[in-house]
Amino acid sequence: MAKRSNNRETLTLVLSLLITLGLLGFGVWYFRGSLPFGFKQQTQPSASQSGAPQAFDTSSLDTSLPNPNVLSIDGSVTIVALMKQLQIAFNPVNPSLSTTYGLPNGSPNGTNKGIQNLKDGRVLMAGSSRPLRPDEAQAGLVQVPIARDALAVAVGINNPYKGELTIEQLKGIFQGKITNWSQVGGPNLPIKVINRSPDSGTYTFFQEVVLLEEPFAPDSANFTTVKKDETTSILRALGDNGISYSTVSQIENQKTVRFIPINGISPTDKTAIEDGTYPISRVVYLVVPGKTSPAAKQFIDFTISARGQQVVQRVGFIPLK
Repeated sequence: MAKRSNNRETLTLVLSLLITLGLLGFGVWYFRGSLPFGFKQQTQPSASQSGAPQAFDTSSLDTSLPNPNVLSIDGSVTIVALMKQLQIAFNPVNPSLSTTYGLPNGSPNGTNKGIQNLKDGRVLMAGSSRPLRPDEAQAGLVQVPIARDALAVAVGINNPYKGELTIEQLKGIFQGKITNWSQVGGPNLPIKVINRSPDSGTYTFFQEVVLLEEPFAPDSANFTTVKKDETTSILRALGDNGISYSTVSQIENQKTVRFIPINGISPTDKTAIEDGTYPISRVVYLVVPGKTSPAAKQFIDFTISARGQQVVQRVGFIPLK
């Protein structure tokens, strides 16, 4: 009897153990996914999640308008050097089509005015250093990504401040809450802010990303908002205590200024720009109406082709792929 009782106890223990293991196995399967005893496979992030620009299929453009004699373009000062080089490289592709950049030719009016000129029918295309606003998209405009870019924060080469800034400190400076370099660990010296023109897409992008769409500080003795968006004059005005911002390609070869790292990252770190780690990186665009001409599409197709992207890289921007 004692032996039979021991066998029953052993069987009960084994059954209890099997039930427990079964419940544990079911729990692992339930919480980890449909693969028993394994972790659920991780999906790759989408282009929008990873910070990569969405590819644009130019075949979706309505090219029913007649070809112009001149493809007129206005817009971003940020990409003026890029646009001029693209015009030169495109000319052998279609020698019969003249292209202009700026209104009048050679004098771009900035992203915001350039897009407005496009909406008003004064030009056939716009260069933009920011994404389209909802009202612009609703007006039938289409944006095509052409390159990656980053904004660099610059000070004069002789500025005694040698540190870096967090994105929060940068926001404080351009909102007038931080007014002395000593507040960020530098010398007791007033911070002179040189802000870009409100017509600039770079101004708009900086306000959206750094200031989180909050207003800039008003103009004062040490805060100046320039009226015309000209990078060279802005950089010359920095002196020994000034600060401003511009696209990397417009600053990196200048001998009179230097970069300030943001969140410990240099704006020249191309990997950080590509993956979005650098906090003030962006995509630049060409903008056309939804109904355009075959010639306009041809210029866009050239820009995003392998040959066009070589121009992008040569000028100092980062190719899309």
